[in-house]
Amino acid sequence: MILSTILCCVAFLVFILQLFRLKQGERFVLTSTIQLLSCLCVMMAASIYTNRHEDLHRSVGYEFVVSGQYGYSFILAWIAFAFTLISGVMYLVLRKRK
Repeated sequence: MILSTILCCVAFLVFILQLFRLKQGERFVLTSTIQLLSCLCVMMAASIYTNRHEDLHRSVGYEFVVSGQYGYSFILAWIAFAFTLISGVMYLVLRKRK
């Protein structure tokens, strides 16, 4: 998730740079690629937490956390996945206009 946040910030900076460097009519492919990599990182983190939920709370070093929950942050991770996927596809479709 931290890598995803870093990639989102990098994608935003690349987008700002591409606004001034791209010719009219070209697509924001580099920004889209970085944003889709960020989406992949969010998906991997959320799916790992989904799969390992029971194992994480029954580990050897965590006997005191028998019944734990992720709360709303678990739902936010999947919402973040959807939004980064949508923004990555939007950057891919988006063209620079005058």
